[in-house]
Amino acid sequence: MNTEALARGLLQSDEGLRLKPYHCTAGKLTIGYGRNLEDRGITEAEAEYLLENDVSEIYEDLAEIYDFFTHLSPMRKAVLIDMAYNLGLGGLNKFQNMIKAIDDGDYSTAASEMLDSRWASQVGDRAERLSKLMKTG
Repeated sequence: MNTEALARGLLQSDEGLRLKPYHCTAGKLTIGYGRNLEDRGITEAEAEYLLENDVSEIYEDLAEIYDFFTHLSPMRKAVLIDMAYNLGLGGLNKFQNMIKAIDDGDYSTAASEMLDSRWASQVGDRAERLSKLMKTG
């Protein structure tokens, strides 16, 4: 067994695994096997890995929740994934009029419903861009 594998085993045992952020004994925001997020953060590669996992999970969740999801164009699916990532699935589900319009294939109404929300005022240009993508597919 090489040194790095031995060290990983020691650290896994000594640090323990925490899947949600917590404050370590030094008061630093930490996650996983003692990763100090405040001083070290994450690498770009780690951020990309996390995003890839999040997008895949949201895709699967949306396909399970909404019967219409698998029949949408890739761009409309991407818009809903973007919104669910930003709002959470519970937040996206509050867009009942938009969801009904999408289910009906009325993408112009869906786009209007996106803009007629508190979310749109909070995210500004993002909502404008996503609503256009929803409308045009």
